[in-house]
Amino acid sequence: MSLKVPRAGGPNLFKEGYKHFQGIEEAVLRNIQAVVELSEIVRTSFGPNGRNKMVINHLEKLFVTSDAATIIRELDVVHPAAKLIVMASQQQESEMGDATNFVLILAGELLKKAEFLITMGLHPSEILKGFEIARDRALQELESLSVATLTTPPTPQSLALALQPALASKQYGQEELLAPLVAEAVSMVLPPASSSSSSKSSSLEGFNVDNVRVVKIMGGSLSQSKVVRGMVFGREPEGVIKKASGAKVGVYTCGMDISQTETKGTVLLKNAEELSSFSRGEEQQLERYFKEIADSGVKVVVTQSQVGELALHYLNRFGILVIKILSKFELRRLCRLLGATPLARLGAPLPEEAGWIDTVETTEIGGDRVTVFKQEDGQPGGKAKPRMCTVVLRGATSNLLDDVERAIDDGVNVIKSLTRDPRLVPGAGATELELAKRIADLGEKTSGLNQHAIKKFAEALEVIPRTLAENAGLDATEIVSRLYGKHAAAEGGADIGVDIENEEDGTLSTTQHKIYDVLAAKLWAIRYATNAACSVLSVDSIIMSKPAGIKAPKSNPNWDEDP
Repeated sequence: MSLKVPRAGGPNLFKEGYKHFQGIEEAVLRNIQAVVELSEIVRTSFGPNGRNKMVINHLEKLFVTSDAATIIRELDVVHPAAKLIVMASQQQESEMGDATNFVLILAGELLKKAEFLITMGLHPSEILKGFEIARDRALQELESLSVATLTTPPTPQSLALALQPALASKQYGQEELLAPLVAEAVSMVLPPASSSSSSKSSSLEGFNVDNVRVVKIMGGSLSQSKVVRGMVFGREPEGVIKKASGAKVGVYTCGMDISQTETKGTVLLKNAEELSSFSRGEEQQLERYFKEIADSGVKVVVTQSQVGELALHYLNRFGILVIKILSKFELRRLCRLLGATPLARLGAPLPEEAGWIDTVETTEIGGDRVTVFKQEDGQPGGKAKPRMCTVVLRGATSNLLDDVERAIDDGVNVIKSLTRDPRLVPGAGATELELAKRIADLGEKTSGLNQHAIKKFAEALEVIPRTLAENAGLDATEIVSRLYGKHAAAEGGADIGVDIENEEDGTLSTTQHKIYDVLAAKLWAIRYATNAACSVLSVDSIIMSKPAGIKAPKSNPNWDEDP
């Protein structure tokens, strides 16, 4: 008879207040349940017919959006396993700027399939191995599914073609209006193609997402939106000068005012002459500063701080336009547009510190007075032409404008993804279903327990076309079966996806309808989703320490009443 060895640890292993969960039931299945619950929240927001979520964050700001990145950012997720999936989604957002919902949905579905395998008796380590084999095969097969490539050099028409699916997933019905708008903006900021380079994406190298700005102006309709080469600020200049052309620009981070002394003192004035001459010295000094600026040829002054009344008087007298921009980030972008250096001192800028702008004018858009910095013809002296543009959005409500801005941000990030890899794969769930078919074939040929996890990985990939069909109100099971049949029927059937508008057949050819997804974004999304799911599955114990600090006492609303 063997002796029973007592378990180590016990009540005295950790400090009082620790929580310790371990084993399949307490740790693994609990973690899977948390991730699946988070995944279900955003799954209904996937695709063109995705539902909006109304999120009120800790600052009581209201968000009405179907953008998964915004929903996850504003939700305060505290469960440690769910946080792993959130971090994977955020990494996808920073890496590619799109397909964040794909990561959350696929990771949740993989864990749901893993839960079934665990209850059937498989060990998590066997599931992990199978998932990793399936992931590597999926990434390998994905490379062969490319059906189109962004043209080099890119034209506004080819850019709009690549942008439409990304914009339709956020603003369905408006993609034909927004795609040419974003394509025009991107075309303005794309660097010129290098004839000497043989790289396919040479014309896209150096593309900066930050060079496409969005300004939202309430009123009108979305069709009245336009693109401006340069920058638009939602405020008027401070002085009476409202327009300047071919102007030299000085940018200052210091205030346009008489500097205050460090210590406060008392001045005794005995007569009227002393009173009139009291501030004359400071006025003369301020006048000297602005005369020096005017003599250097500066016609426009941009400042980040306050503009005093006396300073404004001299600026108006010398015919200098002055505008105040409080955001240091906007000031930094404007400096990049102007080719200027921000100065922390008052005085004339050196020739290399001054910027140049073709036109500065104040105009009215929908009742709002805005200042437009236009850079049309490049800078004098052979300097490189700055490439920056602003999309002026019009709309009825601030929620609509915010959501369209997020859609445009996704669209611009699609172009950023194509700078790395210009290849496109079939959209509308066609790629995921073809991968599921091929990985299921791999599972059939694999011996041992790994085959179960590989087959479940293939089933998990079905969640994308299934979700697209469900969100469109179609019979998801019937659509997925029909897609499998068409994909298996012929070699060229790999481009058949979900048709959300056709209730009878529910399938379409993505090549004919020009519905493409970015290969690089899908590749990273599969990688991040699988890695996150594997990280959750590899945890078999949760140890939580007691929260720091003391618990706040319950408030008594009647504390001041007599007993």
